[in-house]
Amino acid sequence: MLILFHKEECPFCHKVRQFMSDSHVSYVSLVSPVGAPSRKILMQLGGKQQVPFLVDTDKGEMMYESDDIVEYIKKNYVN
Repeated sequence: MLILFHKEECPFCHKVRQFMSDSHVSYVSLVSPVGAPSRKILMQLGGKQQVPFLVDTDKGEMMYESDDIVEYIKKNYVN
C-alpha cells in the first residue's frame, strides 16, 4: 500500500499527486497541514515534518522529495 502525506497547497505535493493520478497508481492520501494529527505520524515515521512523504508498506520504503517519489513510482508501479 502506498501512503502519501501531503498538503493541498504544496506545489511539490501537487506534482506527486498529479503523476500518481495520471499513472493510475492507487494510494492513501493523508492531508497533513501543520497541526493535523497526521503530522505526529509523519514525525514518528520520517523524523521531519516535510511533505510530500511517501510510505510504501509493501516494500518497506519511505521517502521525501517529489522528484525521488516520482522516480520511485515510475520504477516500481508504472508499467
